[in-house]
Amino acid sequence: MRRQIITQGGKPAFVVIPIEEWRRIEATLEDRADAAGVRAFLKNPGETFPDAVLAAILDGAPALKALREHRGLTQAALAKACATSAVYISQIERGERQAGRKLQAKLSKALGIEADLLS
Repeated sequence: MRRQIITQGGKPAFVVIPIEEWRRIEATLEDRADAAGVRAFLKNPGETFPDAVLAAILDGAPALKALREHRGLTQAALAKACATSAVYISQIERGERQAGRKLQAKLSKALGIEADLLS
């Protein structure tokens, strides 16, 4: 491998390497980071969701709606579980209102998810 060492103040400061060598190093680092992420997940797995749920959220669907539908709940059933109205759930899903802290806790409990997934 060809490399060039650039010094500053008489000490090595930079190494210049061919781009193909850099791309190989970069790919190796990315693979290691991915593997570390998988190991961390396997050590402490959280809940996973189907691609369709994540795709819906990424496409702009409200997280509450995507997660509610994933759980097979109607707005009325979720509202009943949270002691609120279906109209309020609908307004939250449409972005017309925001759930307060207490309701957000009830929603996350009813959906069986972490509360921050609704943010």
